[in-house]
Amino acid sequence: MTQKVAVLGTGKIGEALLSGMIRAGWTPADLLVTTRRADRAEQLRTRYGVTPVTNAEAAKSADTLILTVKPQDMGTLLTELAPHTPADRLVISGAAGITTASLEDRLSPGTPVVRVMTNTPALVDEAMSVISAGTHATPEHVAHAEEIFGAVGKTLQVPESQQDACTALSGSGPAYFFYLVEAMTDAGILLGLPRDKAHDLIVQSAIGAATMLRDSGEHPVKLRENVTSPAGTTINAIRELENHGVRAALIAALEAARDRSRELASGSNG
Repeated sequence: MTQKVAVLGTGKIGEALLSGMIRAGWTPADLLVTTRRADRAEQLRTRYGVTPVTNAEAAKSADTLILTVKPQDMGTLLTELAPHTPADRLVISGAAGITTASLEDRLSPGTPVVRVMTNTPALVDEAMSVISAGTHATPEHVAHAEEIFGAVGKTLQVPESQQDACTALSGSGPAYFFYLVEAMTDAGILLGLPRDKAHDLIVQSAIGAATMLRDSGEHPVKLRENVTSPAGTTINAIRELENHGVRAALIAALEAARDRSRELASGSNG
Protein backbone atom coordinates (compact mmCIF):
# COMPACT_ATOMS: atom_id res chain seq x y z
CA MET A 1 0.00 0.00 0.00
CA THR A 2 2.66 2.48 -1.07
CA GLN A 3 0.44 4.39 -3.46
CA LYS A 4 -0.70 7.83 -2.40
CA VAL A 5 -4.47 8.17 -2.16
CA ALA A 6 -6.28 11.50 -1.90
CA VAL A 7 -9.82 11.90 -0.58
CA LEU A 8 -11.28 15.07 -2.07
CA GLY A 9 -14.13 16.84 -0.27
CA THR A 10 -13.71 14.92 2.97
CA GLY A 11 -17.13 15.02 4.64
CA LYS A 12 -18.71 12.25 6.71
CA ILE A 13 -18.44 9.54 4.07
CA GLY A 14 -14.95 10.65 3.08
CA GLU A 15 -13.82 10.59 6.70
CA ALA A 16 -15.37 7.14 7.24
CA LEU A 17 -13.44 5.90 4.21
CA LEU A 18 -10.25 7.49 5.50
CA SER A 19 -10.67 5.91 8.93
CA GLY A 20 -11.44 2.49 7.43
CA MET A 21 -8.40 2.61 5.16
CA ILE A 22 -6.10 3.37 8.08
CA ARG A 23 -7.56 0.49 10.10
CA ALA A 24 -7.08 -1.75 7.05
CA GLY A 25 -3.38 -0.92 6.88
CA TRP A 26 -2.90 2.24 4.85
CA THR A 27 -0.19 4.51 6.22
CA PRO A 28 -1.46 8.00 7.15
CA ALA A 29 1.60 9.48 5.46
CA ASP A 30 0.31 8.10 2.14
CA LEU A 31 -3.16 9.63 2.57
CA LEU A 32 -4.04 13.15 1.46
CA VAL A 33 -7.28 15.04 2.13
CA THR A 34 -8.90 18.15 0.76
CA THR A 35 -11.64 20.18 2.46
CA ARG A 36 -13.31 23.53 2.02
CA ARG A 37 -12.44 24.80 5.51
CA ALA A 38 -9.06 25.15 7.15
CA ASP A 39 -10.41 24.14 10.58
CA ARG A 40 -11.80 20.91 9.11
CA ALA A 41 -8.46 20.17 7.45
CA GLU A 42 -6.65 20.65 10.75
CA GLN A 43 -9.18 18.43 12.51
CA LEU A 44 -8.46 15.60 10.06
CA ARG A 45 -4.71 16.09 10.38
CA THR A 46 -4.93 15.90 14.18
CA ARG A 47 -7.33 12.96 14.25
CA TYR A 48 -5.69 10.72 11.63
CA GLY A 49 -2.22 12.06 10.91
CA VAL A 50 -3.09 12.63 7.23
CA THR A 51 -1.88 15.53 5.11
CA PRO A 52 -4.32 18.27 4.05
CA VAL A 53 -3.62 19.68 0.57
CA THR A 54 -5.40 21.70 -2.10
CA ASN A 55 -7.32 19.94 -4.86
CA ALA A 56 -4.62 20.90 -7.36
CA GLU A 57 -1.87 19.54 -5.11
CA ALA A 58 -3.80 16.29 -4.67
CA ALA A 59 -4.14 15.88 -8.45
CA LYS A 60 -0.42 16.42 -8.94
CA SER A 61 0.87 14.11 -6.22
CA ALA A 62 -1.66 11.34 -5.51
CA ASP A 63 -1.89 8.14 -7.55
CA THR A 64 -5.61 7.73 -6.79
CA LEU A 65 -8.14 10.53 -6.42
CA ILE A 66 -11.40 9.71 -4.62
CA LEU A 67 -14.05 12.35 -5.33
CA THR A 68 -16.55 12.40 -2.46
CA VAL A 69 -18.26 15.71 -3.19
CA LYS A 70 -22.01 16.06 -3.81
CA PRO A 71 -23.20 15.69 -7.42
CA GLN A 72 -23.98 19.39 -7.71
CA ASP A 73 -20.39 20.25 -6.73
CA MET A 74 -18.71 17.86 -9.15
CA GLY A 75 -18.55 20.28 -12.06
CA THR A 76 -16.67 22.88 -10.03
CA LEU A 77 -14.27 20.26 -8.69
CA LEU A 78 -13.52 18.87 -12.15
CA THR A 79 -12.82 22.37 -13.48
CA GLU A 80 -10.27 22.76 -10.71
CA LEU A 81 -8.74 19.30 -11.17
CA ALA A 82 -8.59 18.95 -14.94
CA PRO A 83 -5.50 21.11 -15.64
CA HIS A 84 -3.49 19.28 -12.97
CA THR A 85 -4.57 15.63 -13.38
CA PRO A 86 -2.27 13.47 -15.55
CA ALA A 87 -3.90 10.66 -17.52
CA ASP A 88 -2.22 7.99 -15.38
CA ARG A 89 -4.22 8.94 -12.28
CA LEU A 90 -7.04 6.66 -11.15
CA VAL A 91 -10.14 8.76 -10.49
CA ILE A 92 -12.83 7.20 -8.30
CA SER A 93 -16.15 9.04 -8.18
CA GLY A 94 -18.65 8.56 -5.37
CA ALA A 95 -21.23 11.05 -6.67
CA ALA A 96 -24.72 9.71 -7.35
CA GLY A 97 -25.86 9.94 -10.97
CA ILE A 98 -22.55 11.16 -12.40
CA THR A 99 -21.47 8.83 -15.23
CA THR A 100 -17.93 7.74 -15.91
CA ALA A 101 -18.30 9.12 -19.45
CA SER A 102 -19.07 12.61 -18.16
CA LEU A 103 -15.97 12.48 -15.94
CA GLU A 104 -13.80 11.15 -18.77
CA ASP A 105 -14.94 14.03 -20.96
CA ARG A 106 -13.65 16.55 -18.41
CA LEU A 107 -10.30 14.85 -17.69
CA SER A 108 -7.21 14.07 -19.75
CA PRO A 109 -7.85 11.58 -22.57
CA GLY A 110 -7.36 8.01 -21.37
CA THR A 111 -7.81 8.75 -17.67
CA PRO A 112 -9.12 5.65 -15.88
CA VAL A 113 -12.36 6.36 -14.01
CA VAL A 114 -14.23 4.07 -11.62
CA ARG A 115 -17.71 4.89 -10.34
CA VAL A 116 -18.68 3.83 -6.83
CA MET A 117 -22.03 4.20 -5.09
CA THR A 118 -21.60 3.63 -1.37
CA ASN A 119 -23.97 4.42 1.51
CA THR A 120 -23.96 5.87 5.01
CA PRO A 121 -23.38 2.57 6.87
CA ALA A 122 -19.77 3.20 5.82
CA LEU A 123 -19.76 5.16 9.08
CA VAL A 124 -20.01 1.84 10.96
CA ASP A 125 -18.05 -0.34 8.48
CA GLU A 126 -21.24 -1.91 7.08
CA ALA A 127 -21.41 -0.10 3.74
CA MET A 128 -22.67 -1.58 0.49
CA SER A 129 -20.46 -0.13 -2.24
CA VAL A 130 -21.35 -0.77 -5.89
CA ILE A 131 -18.47 -0.46 -8.36
CA SER A 132 -18.46 0.10 -12.14
CA ALA A 133 -15.49 0.57 -14.47
CA GLY A 134 -15.23 3.37 -16.99
CA THR A 135 -13.88 3.02 -20.52
CA HIS A 136 -10.19 3.16 -19.58
CA ALA A 137 -10.30 1.42 -16.17
CA THR A 138 -8.56 -1.96 -16.06
CA PRO A 139 -9.42 -4.91 -13.77
CA GLU A 140 -6.49 -3.77 -11.63
CA HIS A 141 -8.06 -0.34 -11.21
CA VAL A 142 -11.37 -1.94 -10.20
CA ALA A 143 -9.57 -4.24 -7.75
CA HIS A 144 -7.89 -1.20 -6.21
CA ALA A 145 -11.28 0.49 -5.76
CA GLU A 146 -12.61 -2.71 -4.19
CA GLU A 147 -9.67 -2.78 -1.79
CA ILE A 148 -10.32 0.80 -0.71
CA PHE A 149 -14.08 0.53 -0.26
CA GLY A 150 -13.79 -2.98 1.18
CA ALA A 151 -12.26 -1.28 4.22
CA VAL A 152 -15.74 0.01 5.18
CA GLY A 153 -18.04 -2.85 4.16
CA LYS A 154 -18.99 -5.05 1.22
CA THR A 155 -18.41 -4.33 -2.46
CA LEU A 156 -20.21 -5.48 -5.59
CA GLN A 157 -19.23 -5.02 -9.24
CA VAL A 158 -22.03 -4.19 -11.68
CA PRO A 159 -22.26 -2.80 -15.24
CA GLU A 160 -22.64 0.96 -15.12
CA SER A 161 -26.09 0.61 -16.72
CA GLN A 162 -27.26 -0.84 -13.38
CA GLN A 163 -25.85 1.95 -11.22
CA ASP A 164 -29.08 3.98 -11.09
CA ALA A 165 -30.99 0.93 -9.87
CA CYS A 166 -28.30 0.23 -7.27
CA THR A 167 -28.45 3.84 -6.12
CA ALA A 168 -32.19 3.41 -5.56
CA LEU A 169 -31.78 0.15 -3.64
CA SER A 170 -28.62 0.52 -1.58
CA GLY A 171 -27.44 4.12 -1.96
CA SER A 172 -30.74 5.48 -0.64
CA GLY A 173 -31.66 2.18 1.05
CA PRO A 174 -30.68 3.02 4.64
CA ALA A 175 -33.15 5.93 4.62
CA TYR A 176 -36.02 3.55 3.87
CA PHE A 177 -35.16 1.43 6.89
CA PHE A 178 -34.83 4.51 9.11
CA TYR A 179 -38.24 5.64 7.85
CA LEU A 180 -39.73 2.22 8.64
CA VAL A 181 -38.26 2.22 12.15
CA GLU A 182 -39.61 5.73 12.70
CA ALA A 183 -43.10 4.61 11.65
CA MET A 184 -42.96 1.45 13.77
CA THR A 185 -41.79 3.45 16.78
CA ASP A 186 -44.81 5.74 16.39
CA ALA A 187 -47.00 2.63 16.22
CA GLY A 188 -45.43 1.33 19.43
CA ILE A 189 -46.25 4.60 21.17
CA LEU A 190 -49.83 4.40 19.88
CA LEU A 191 -50.03 0.89 21.33
CA GLY A 192 -49.01 2.22 24.74
CA LEU A 193 -45.24 1.75 24.91
CA PRO A 194 -42.77 4.47 25.96
CA ARG A 195 -40.73 5.76 23.02
CA ASP A 196 -37.40 4.44 24.31
CA LYS A 197 -38.75 0.93 24.82
CA ALA A 198 -40.48 0.91 21.42
CA HIS A 199 -37.24 2.07 19.82
CA ASP A 200 -35.15 -0.64 21.51
CA LEU A 201 -37.62 -3.38 20.59
CA ILE A 202 -37.71 -2.37 16.92
CA VAL A 203 -33.98 -1.72 16.47
CA GLN A 204 -32.99 -5.07 17.95
CA SER A 205 -35.65 -6.81 15.87
CA ALA A 206 -34.22 -5.10 12.76
CA ILE A 207 -30.67 -6.16 13.63
CA GLY A 208 -31.80 -9.73 14.28
CA ALA A 209 -33.81 -9.91 11.06
CA ALA A 210 -30.95 -8.47 8.99
CA THR A 211 -28.49 -10.95 10.50
CA MET A 212 -30.83 -13.85 9.68
CA LEU A 213 -31.20 -12.61 6.11
CA ARG A 214 -27.43 -12.37 5.74
CA ASP A 215 -26.40 -15.58 7.49
CA SER A 216 -29.20 -18.12 7.04
CA GLY A 217 -29.19 -18.38 3.25
CA GLU A 218 -32.98 -18.56 3.36
CA HIS A 219 -35.26 -16.61 1.02
CA PRO A 220 -37.01 -13.73 2.82
CA VAL A 221 -40.39 -15.31 2.02
CA LYS A 222 -39.34 -18.45 3.91
CA LEU A 223 -38.10 -16.44 6.88
CA ARG A 224 -41.35 -14.48 6.96
CA GLU A 225 -43.44 -17.66 6.75
CA ASN A 226 -41.53 -19.04 9.73
CA VAL A 227 -42.93 -16.18 11.82
CA THR A 228 -46.41 -16.32 10.33
CA SER A 229 -48.61 -18.90 12.08
CA PRO A 230 -52.19 -19.59 10.89
CA ALA A 231 -54.71 -17.03 12.14
CA GLY A 232 -52.01 -15.45 14.26
CA THR A 233 -50.91 -11.90 14.95
CA THR A 234 -48.34 -11.68 12.14
CA ILE A 235 -50.64 -12.69 9.31
CA ASN A 236 -53.16 -10.09 10.43
CA ALA A 237 -50.45 -7.44 10.30
CA ILE A 238 -49.27 -8.65 6.86
CA ARG A 239 -52.85 -8.47 5.57
CA GLU A 240 -53.07 -4.81 6.61
CA LEU A 241 -49.74 -4.03 4.94
CA GLU A 242 -51.05 -5.59 1.72
CA ASN A 243 -54.42 -3.80 2.06
CA HIS A 244 -52.60 -0.48 2.30
CA GLY A 245 -50.42 -1.20 -0.72
CA VAL A 246 -47.10 -1.13 1.11
CA ARG A 247 -45.40 -3.45 -1.39
CA ALA A 248 -46.58 -1.34 -4.35
CA ALA A 249 -45.56 1.85 -2.56
CA LEU A 250 -42.02 0.51 -2.02
CA ILE A 251 -41.70 -0.45 -5.68
CA ALA A 252 -42.92 3.00 -6.75
CA ALA A 253 -40.54 4.68 -4.29
CA LEU A 254 -37.52 2.84 -5.64
CA GLU A 255 -38.54 3.61 -9.22
CA ALA A 256 -38.73 7.29 -8.26
CA ALA A 257 -35.24 7.15 -6.74
CA ARG A 258 -33.88 5.45 -9.88
CA ASP A 259 -35.50 8.09 -12.09
CA ARG A 260 -33.97 10.89 -10.03
CA SER A 261 -30.56 9.28 -10.36
CA ARG A 262 -31.05 9.28 -14.13
CA GLU A 263 -32.03 12.95 -14.01
CA LEU A 264 -28.84 13.77 -12.11
CA ALA A 265 -26.85 11.92 -14.76
CA SER A 266 -28.47 14.02 -17.48
CA GLY A 267 -27.66 17.23 -15.62
CA SER A 268 -31.17 18.06 -14.43
CA ASN A 269 -31.45 19.70 -11.00
CA GLY A 270 -35.18 20.18 -11.18
